[in-house]
Amino acid sequence: MSILEIKNVSKLFGPNAEQNAKLLDQGWTKEKMAKEKQITVGVNRVNMEIEEGEIFVIMGLSGSGKSTLVRMFNRLIEPTSGEILVNGKDLRKMNKEQLRNVRRKTISMVFQKFALFPHRSVLENVEYGLEIQKVAKSERRTKAETSLELVGLKGWENKMPDELSGGMQQRVGLARALANDPEVLLMDEAFSALDPLIRRDMQDELLELQDKMKKTIIFITHDLDEALRIGDRIALMKDGAVVQIGTPEEIMIQPANSYVARFVEDVDLSKVLTASHVMRRPETITLDRGPRVALELMRERGVSNLFVIDRSKKLLGIITAEDAVTAMKTQQKLEDILIRDVPQVEPERMLNELFELVSTAKLPVAVVDERDRLTGVLIRGALLGALAGEVDNGEVNEYA
Repeated sequence: MSILEIKNVSKLFGPNAEQNAKLLDQGWTKEKMAKEKQITVGVNRVNMEIEEGEIFVIMGLSGSGKSTLVRMFNRLIEPTSGEILVNGKDLRKMNKEQLRNVRRKTISMVFQKFALFPHRSVLENVEYGLEIQKVAKSERRTKAETSLELVGLKGWENKMPDELSGGMQQRVGLARALANDPEVLLMDEAFSALDPLIRRDMQDELLELQDKMKKTIIFITHDLDEALRIGDRIALMKDGAVVQIGTPEEIMIQPANSYVARFVEDVDLSKVLTASHVMRRPETITLDRGPRVALELMRERGVSNLFVIDRSKKLLGIITAEDAVTAMKTQQKLEDILIRDVPQVEPERMLNELFELVSTAKLPVAVVDERDRLTGVLIRGALLGALAGEVDNGEVNEYA
Protein backbone atom coordinates (compact mmCIF):
# COMPACT_ATOMS: atom_id res chain seq x y z
CA MET A 1 0.00 0.00 0.00
CA SER A 2 1.36 3.43 -0.96
CA ILE A 3 1.75 5.79 1.97
CA LEU A 4 3.14 8.59 -0.20
CA GLU A 5 2.25 9.32 -3.83
CA ILE A 6 4.14 11.94 -5.81
CA LYS A 7 2.31 12.98 -8.98
CA ASN A 8 4.02 15.13 -11.60
CA VAL A 9 5.70 17.29 -8.95
CA SER A 10 7.98 20.12 -10.06
CA LYS A 11 9.83 22.92 -8.30
CA LEU A 12 10.96 25.97 -10.22
CA PHE A 13 12.87 28.92 -8.83
CA GLY A 14 12.57 32.28 -10.53
CA PRO A 15 10.01 34.74 -11.97
CA ASN A 16 6.52 33.47 -12.87
CA ALA A 17 7.43 29.95 -11.82
CA GLU A 18 3.88 28.56 -11.83
CA GLN A 19 3.11 29.81 -15.32
CA ASN A 20 6.47 28.61 -16.66
CA ALA A 21 6.04 25.15 -15.14
CA LYS A 22 3.77 24.31 -18.09
CA LEU A 23 6.75 24.68 -20.42
CA LEU A 24 8.26 21.52 -18.95
CA ASP A 25 5.34 19.53 -20.39
CA GLN A 26 6.15 21.06 -23.76
CA GLY A 27 9.65 19.61 -23.66
CA TRP A 28 11.64 22.61 -22.48
CA THR A 29 14.95 21.49 -20.98
CA LYS A 30 16.52 22.72 -17.77
CA GLU A 31 19.11 24.61 -19.82
CA LYS A 32 16.52 26.27 -22.06
CA MET A 33 14.45 27.35 -19.04
CA ALA A 34 17.50 28.94 -17.45
CA LYS A 35 18.61 30.71 -20.64
CA GLU A 36 15.30 32.03 -21.92
CA LYS A 37 13.18 32.37 -18.77
CA GLN A 38 15.79 32.83 -16.04
CA ILE A 39 14.18 29.86 -14.30
CA THR A 40 16.11 27.27 -12.30
CA VAL A 41 14.50 23.84 -12.46
CA GLY A 42 15.04 22.17 -9.09
CA VAL A 43 12.66 19.23 -9.60
CA ASN A 44 11.22 18.23 -12.95
CA ARG A 45 7.88 16.38 -13.11
CA VAL A 46 8.66 13.62 -10.64
CA ASN A 47 6.31 10.66 -10.22
CA MET A 48 6.77 7.94 -7.62
CA GLU A 49 4.88 5.84 -5.12
CA ILE A 50 6.47 4.98 -1.79
CA GLU A 51 5.18 1.85 -0.09
CA GLU A 52 4.41 1.50 3.57
CA GLY A 53 7.29 -0.03 5.54
CA GLU A 54 10.02 0.23 2.89
CA ILE A 55 13.36 2.02 2.88
CA PHE A 56 13.12 4.14 -0.25
CA VAL A 57 16.41 5.76 -1.23
CA ILE A 58 16.55 8.88 -3.40
CA MET A 59 20.02 9.41 -4.74
CA GLY A 60 21.97 11.42 -7.25
CA LEU A 61 24.95 13.70 -7.61
CA SER A 62 25.12 17.13 -6.02
CA GLY A 63 22.55 19.39 -7.68
CA SER A 64 20.36 16.54 -8.92
CA GLY A 65 17.36 17.79 -6.94
CA LYS A 66 17.09 15.05 -4.35
CA SER A 67 17.14 17.29 -1.25
CA THR A 68 14.73 19.77 -2.84
CA LEU A 69 12.37 16.90 -3.62
CA VAL A 70 12.37 15.42 -0.12
CA ARG A 71 11.74 18.82 1.44
CA MET A 72 8.54 19.04 -0.57
CA PHE A 73 7.29 15.85 1.08
CA ASN A 74 6.56 17.88 4.23
CA ARG A 75 6.31 21.27 2.47
CA LEU A 76 9.45 22.74 3.93
CA ILE A 77 9.74 23.74 0.28
CA GLU A 78 6.51 24.55 -1.54
CA PRO A 79 6.02 22.62 -4.80
CA THR A 80 5.40 24.69 -7.91
CA SER A 81 3.08 22.12 -9.43
CA GLY A 82 1.83 18.57 -8.96
CA GLU A 83 0.30 16.58 -6.12
CA ILE A 84 1.82 15.10 -2.96
CA LEU A 85 -0.57 12.62 -1.38
CA VAL A 86 0.06 11.44 2.19
CA ASN A 87 -2.27 8.56 3.00
CA GLY A 88 -4.40 9.76 0.09
CA LYS A 89 -4.64 13.39 1.24
CA ASP A 90 -3.08 16.17 -0.83
CA LEU A 91 -0.43 17.94 1.22
CA ARG A 92 -0.67 21.04 -0.98
CA LYS A 93 -4.34 21.56 -0.11
CA MET A 94 -3.82 21.41 3.65
CA ASN A 95 -4.14 24.52 5.80
CA LYS A 96 -1.49 25.51 8.34
CA GLU A 97 -3.04 23.52 11.18
CA GLN A 98 -3.43 20.36 9.09
CA LEU A 99 0.12 20.67 7.81
CA ARG A 100 1.40 21.18 11.35
CA ASN A 101 -0.31 17.95 12.44
CA VAL A 102 1.27 16.05 9.53
CA ARG A 103 4.71 17.29 10.53
CA ARG A 104 4.11 16.42 14.17
CA LYS A 105 2.47 13.03 13.83
CA THR A 106 3.00 11.61 10.35
CA ILE A 107 6.33 12.78 8.91
CA SER A 108 9.51 13.44 10.90
CA MET A 109 12.87 14.51 9.52
CA VAL A 110 16.51 13.82 10.36
CA PHE A 111 18.98 16.27 8.84
CA GLN A 112 22.66 15.97 7.96
CA LYS A 113 23.44 18.60 10.59
CA PHE A 114 22.63 17.15 13.99
CA ALA A 115 21.07 20.46 15.16
CA LEU A 116 21.22 19.53 18.85
CA PHE A 117 20.77 22.20 21.49
CA PRO A 118 24.17 22.46 23.21
CA HIS A 119 22.62 23.67 26.50
CA ARG A 120 20.18 20.74 26.72
CA SER A 121 20.95 17.22 27.83
CA VAL A 122 20.53 14.27 25.48
CA LEU A 123 17.16 13.45 27.00
CA GLU A 124 15.99 17.05 26.80
CA ASN A 125 17.01 17.23 23.15
CA VAL A 126 14.96 14.14 22.35
CA GLU A 127 11.99 15.50 24.30
CA TYR A 128 12.01 18.83 22.51
CA GLY A 129 9.54 18.02 19.73
CA LEU A 130 7.07 16.64 22.24
CA GLU A 131 7.65 19.59 24.54
CA ILE A 132 6.58 22.15 21.94
CA GLN A 133 3.49 20.01 21.32
CA LYS A 134 2.74 20.49 25.04
CA VAL A 135 2.84 16.76 25.77
CA ALA A 136 2.82 16.09 29.51
CA LYS A 137 6.30 15.90 31.02
CA SER A 138 5.98 12.31 32.28
CA GLU A 139 4.67 11.08 28.92
CA ARG A 140 7.31 12.81 26.83
CA ARG A 141 10.06 11.59 29.14
CA THR A 142 8.87 8.02 28.75
CA LYS A 143 8.73 8.33 24.96
CA ALA A 144 12.16 9.96 24.84
CA GLU A 145 13.71 7.24 26.99
CA THR A 146 12.16 4.56 24.78
CA SER A 147 13.55 6.23 21.65
CA LEU A 148 17.02 6.51 23.17
CA GLU A 149 16.96 2.84 24.07
CA LEU A 150 15.96 2.01 20.48
CA VAL A 151 19.04 3.80 19.10
CA GLY A 152 21.37 2.28 21.70
CA LEU A 153 21.84 5.32 23.96
CA LYS A 154 20.29 4.06 27.16
CA GLY A 155 22.41 5.38 30.02
CA TRP A 156 23.43 8.54 28.13
CA GLU A 157 20.28 10.51 28.92
CA ASN A 158 21.98 13.09 31.14
CA LYS A 159 25.05 13.68 28.99
CA MET A 160 25.50 16.92 27.06
CA PRO A 161 25.88 16.88 23.25
CA ASP A 162 29.57 17.90 23.37
CA GLU A 163 30.29 14.75 25.39
CA LEU A 164 29.13 12.56 22.50
CA SER A 165 30.88 11.41 19.34
CA GLY A 166 29.53 12.38 15.93
CA GLY A 167 27.81 9.03 15.51
CA MET A 168 26.19 9.27 18.92
CA GLN A 169 24.98 12.80 18.18
CA GLN A 170 23.37 11.53 14.99
CA ARG A 171 21.64 8.83 17.02
CA VAL A 172 20.22 11.53 19.28
CA GLY A 173 18.83 13.28 16.19
CA LEU A 174 17.30 10.01 15.06
CA ALA A 175 15.83 9.37 18.53
CA ARG A 176 14.29 12.84 18.52
CA ALA A 177 12.53 12.06 15.24
CA LEU A 178 11.39 8.66 16.49
CA ALA A 179 9.96 10.08 19.72
CA ASN A 180 6.97 11.40 17.77
CA ASP A 181 6.32 7.87 16.49
CA PRO A 182 5.94 9.06 12.88
CA GLU A 183 4.66 6.93 10.02
CA VAL A 184 7.29 8.34 7.65
CA LEU A 185 10.89 9.20 8.48
CA LEU A 186 12.75 11.53 6.12
CA MET A 187 16.54 11.26 6.36
CA ASP A 188 18.42 13.84 4.30
CA GLU A 189 22.11 12.89 3.96
CA ALA A 190 21.80 11.81 7.60
CA PHE A 191 25.13 9.94 7.71
CA SER A 192 27.17 12.08 5.29
CA ALA A 193 29.03 13.99 8.01
CA LEU A 194 30.23 10.83 9.74
CA ASP A 195 33.55 9.04 9.38
CA PRO A 196 33.37 5.97 7.08
CA LEU A 197 33.50 3.36 9.85
CA ILE A 198 30.92 5.17 11.98
CA ARG A 199 28.79 5.67 8.90
CA ARG A 200 28.73 1.95 8.20
CA ASP A 201 27.82 1.25 11.83
CA MET A 202 24.91 3.70 11.54
CA GLN A 203 23.73 1.98 8.37
CA ASP A 204 23.74 -1.34 10.24
CA GLU A 205 21.85 0.21 13.13
CA LEU A 206 19.28 1.73 10.80
CA LEU A 207 18.62 -1.68 9.25
CA GLU A 208 18.31 -3.25 12.70
CA LEU A 209 15.93 -0.48 13.77
CA GLN A 210 13.83 -1.00 10.67
CA ASP A 211 13.44 -4.68 11.54
CA LYS A 212 11.90 -3.58 14.84
CA MET A 213 9.97 -0.45 13.79
CA LYS A 214 8.77 -1.22 10.25
CA LYS A 215 8.63 2.50 9.50
CA THR A 216 8.53 4.02 6.04
CA ILE A 217 11.98 5.56 5.61
CA ILE A 218 12.88 7.92 2.78
CA PHE A 219 16.66 8.19 2.73
CA ILE A 220 18.56 10.78 0.70
CA THR A 221 22.18 10.11 -0.26
CA HIS A 222 24.75 10.78 -2.97
CA ASP A 223 26.62 7.59 -2.04
CA LEU A 224 25.76 4.66 -4.31
CA ASP A 225 27.25 2.05 -1.98
CA GLU A 226 25.06 3.37 0.84
CA ALA A 227 21.98 3.32 -1.37
CA LEU A 228 22.63 -0.24 -2.51
CA ARG A 229 23.26 -1.39 1.05
CA ILE A 230 20.16 -0.07 2.77
CA GLY A 231 17.57 0.58 0.07
CA ASP A 232 14.62 -1.67 -0.70
CA ARG A 233 14.13 0.51 -3.78
CA ILE A 234 16.17 3.34 -5.23
CA ALA A 235 15.18 6.40 -7.27
CA LEU A 236 18.13 7.80 -9.21
CA MET A 237 17.89 11.52 -10.11
CA LYS A 238 19.63 13.70 -12.68
CA ASP A 239 18.97 17.39 -13.41
CA GLY A 240 15.85 17.38 -11.23
CA ALA A 241 14.24 14.37 -12.95
CA VAL A 242 14.01 10.72 -11.92
CA VAL A 243 15.79 8.56 -14.48
CA GLN A 244 15.11 5.16 -12.90
CA ILE A 245 13.29 3.61 -9.96
CA GLY A 246 13.96 0.00 -9.00
CA THR A 247 15.46 -2.42 -6.56
CA PRO A 248 19.25 -2.30 -6.14
CA GLU A 249 19.49 -5.43 -8.28
CA GLU A 250 17.31 -3.99 -11.06
CA ILE A 251 19.38 -0.82 -11.25
CA MET A 252 22.62 -2.77 -11.32
CA ILE A 253 21.55 -5.43 -13.80
CA GLN A 254 19.06 -3.50 -15.95
CA PRO A 255 20.14 0.18 -16.06
CA ALA A 256 17.49 2.31 -17.78
CA ASN A 257 19.96 4.29 -19.89
CA SER A 258 23.63 5.05 -20.43
CA TYR A 259 23.68 7.56 -17.55
CA VAL A 260 22.58 4.92 -15.06
CA ALA A 261 24.99 2.40 -16.56
CA ARG A 262 27.90 4.82 -16.10
CA PHE A 263 26.72 5.65 -12.61
CA VAL A 264 26.88 2.03 -11.47
CA GLU A 265 29.71 0.69 -13.63
CA ASP A 266 32.32 0.63 -10.85
CA VAL A 267 30.14 -1.09 -8.25
CA ASP A 268 31.27 -4.50 -7.04
CA LEU A 269 28.40 -6.76 -8.14
CA SER A 270 29.38 -9.40 -5.61
CA LYS A 271 28.25 -7.02 -2.85
CA VAL A 272 24.87 -6.44 -4.48
CA LEU A 273 23.79 -9.73 -6.04
CA THR A 274 22.64 -12.63 -3.91
CA ALA A 275 22.49 -16.39 -4.31
CA SER A 276 18.93 -16.09 -5.61
CA HIS A 277 20.18 -14.10 -8.62
CA VAL A 278 22.59 -16.74 -9.88
CA MET A 279 21.14 -20.04 -8.69
CA ARG A 280 20.08 -22.58 -11.31
CA ARG A 281 17.20 -25.03 -11.33
CA PRO A 282 18.16 -28.12 -9.31
CA GLU A 283 17.68 -31.64 -10.60
CA THR A 284 15.80 -33.65 -7.97
CA ILE A 285 14.43 -37.05 -7.03
CA THR A 286 12.39 -38.43 -4.14
CA LEU A 287 13.44 -41.26 -1.83
CA ASP A 288 10.71 -43.61 -3.05
CA ARG A 289 12.55 -44.07 -6.36
CA GLY A 290 15.32 -46.61 -6.88
CA PRO A 291 18.97 -46.24 -7.92
CA ARG A 292 18.21 -47.44 -11.47
CA VAL A 293 15.66 -44.63 -11.92
CA ALA A 294 18.15 -42.17 -10.43
CA LEU A 295 20.84 -43.17 -12.93
CA GLU A 296 18.42 -42.87 -15.84
CA LEU A 297 17.41 -39.36 -14.69
CA MET A 298 21.06 -38.34 -14.43
CA ARG A 299 21.72 -39.66 -17.93
CA GLU A 300 18.73 -37.79 -19.40
CA ARG A 301 19.56 -34.52 -17.65
CA GLY A 302 23.32 -34.68 -18.14
CA VAL A 303 24.23 -34.43 -14.46
CA SER A 304 26.21 -36.61 -12.09
CA ASN A 305 24.28 -35.75 -8.92
CA LEU A 306 20.66 -35.50 -7.88
CA PHE A 307 19.25 -33.62 -4.89
CA VAL A 308 16.87 -35.73 -2.84
CA ILE A 309 13.72 -33.99 -1.59
CA ASP A 310 10.49 -35.01 0.09
CA ARG A 311 6.99 -34.22 -1.17
CA SER A 312 7.13 -30.71 0.35
CA LYS A 313 10.44 -30.06 -1.47
CA LYS A 314 12.42 -30.12 1.77
CA LEU A 315 16.06 -30.97 1.11
CA LEU A 316 17.04 -34.37 2.46
CA GLY A 317 20.44 -34.83 0.86
CA ILE A 318 22.19 -35.71 -2.39
CA ILE A 319 23.14 -38.87 -4.28
CA THR A 320 25.99 -39.31 -6.76
CA ALA A 321 26.12 -41.39 -9.93
CA GLU A 322 28.98 -43.45 -8.53
CA ASP A 323 27.03 -44.35 -5.39
CA ALA A 324 23.89 -45.09 -7.43
CA VAL A 325 25.82 -47.61 -9.57
CA THR A 326 27.11 -49.32 -6.45
CA ALA A 327 23.61 -49.35 -4.92
CA MET A 328 22.13 -50.93 -8.02
CA LYS A 329 24.70 -53.73 -7.94
CA THR A 330 24.24 -54.37 -4.21
CA GLN A 331 20.44 -53.92 -4.29
CA GLN A 332 20.50 -50.95 -1.90
CA LYS A 333 17.89 -48.23 -1.64
CA LEU A 334 18.47 -44.53 -2.23
CA GLU A 335 18.19 -43.93 1.49
CA ASP A 336 21.23 -46.18 2.01
CA ILE A 337 23.46 -44.01 -0.21
CA LEU A 338 22.03 -40.63 0.73
CA ILE A 339 24.65 -37.98 1.56
CA ARG A 340 22.97 -35.78 4.14
CA ASP A 341 25.78 -33.32 4.75
CA VAL A 342 25.09 -31.03 1.78
CA PRO A 343 26.60 -27.52 1.67
CA GLN A 344 23.73 -25.03 1.65
CA VAL A 345 23.07 -21.30 1.80
CA GLU A 346 20.02 -19.05 2.08
CA PRO A 347 18.79 -17.15 -1.03
CA GLU A 348 19.71 -13.77 0.49
CA ARG A 349 23.42 -14.57 0.93
CA MET A 350 25.65 -12.09 -0.92
CA LEU A 351 27.90 -13.45 -3.66
CA ASN A 352 31.07 -12.09 -2.06
CA GLU A 353 30.38 -14.45 0.85
CA LEU A 354 30.02 -17.49 -1.42
CA PHE A 355 33.23 -17.65 -3.45
CA GLU A 356 35.20 -19.80 -1.08
CA LEU A 357 32.32 -22.17 -0.36
CA VAL A 358 31.43 -22.75 -4.02
CA SER A 359 35.03 -23.09 -5.15
CA THR A 360 36.03 -25.62 -2.47
CA ALA A 361 32.82 -27.64 -2.04
CA LYS A 362 33.03 -31.22 -3.29
CA LEU A 363 29.27 -31.31 -3.81
CA PRO A 364 26.89 -28.81 -5.45
CA VAL A 365 25.84 -26.01 -3.10
CA ALA A 366 22.12 -26.04 -2.40
CA VAL A 367 20.06 -22.88 -1.95
CA VAL A 368 17.34 -23.46 0.65
CA ASP A 369 14.66 -21.19 2.09
CA GLU A 370 13.65 -20.64 5.72
CA ARG A 371 11.63 -23.88 5.64
CA ASP A 372 14.60 -25.90 4.37
CA ARG A 373 12.96 -26.26 0.96
CA LEU A 374 15.30 -26.57 -2.01
CA THR A 375 15.00 -23.55 -4.31
CA GLY A 376 18.15 -23.75 -6.44
CA VAL A 377 21.74 -24.81 -6.90
CA LEU A 378 24.94 -22.76 -7.19
CA ILE A 379 27.64 -23.53 -9.73
CA ARG A 380 31.00 -21.90 -10.30
CA GLY A 381 30.26 -20.81 -13.87
CA ALA A 382 27.06 -18.97 -12.94
CA LEU A 383 28.82 -17.23 -10.09
CA LEU A 384 31.63 -15.97 -12.31
CA GLY A 385 29.21 -15.05 -15.08
CA ALA A 386 27.20 -12.88 -12.71
CA LEU A 387 30.26 -10.82 -11.90
CA ALA A 388 30.67 -10.20 -15.62
CA GLY A 389 27.09 -8.92 -15.77
CA GLU A 390 25.60 -12.16 -17.13
CA VAL A 391 22.74 -13.01 -14.79
CA ASP A 392 20.48 -15.82 -15.97
CA ASN A 393 18.43 -18.05 -13.70
CA GLY A 394 18.01 -20.64 -16.40
CA GLU A 395 18.70 -24.34 -16.51
CA VAL A 396 22.11 -25.93 -16.52
CA ASN A 397 23.32 -29.18 -18.02
CA GLU A 398 26.00 -29.91 -15.47
CA TYR A 399 26.62 -28.66 -11.97
CA ALA A 400 28.90 -31.22 -10.47
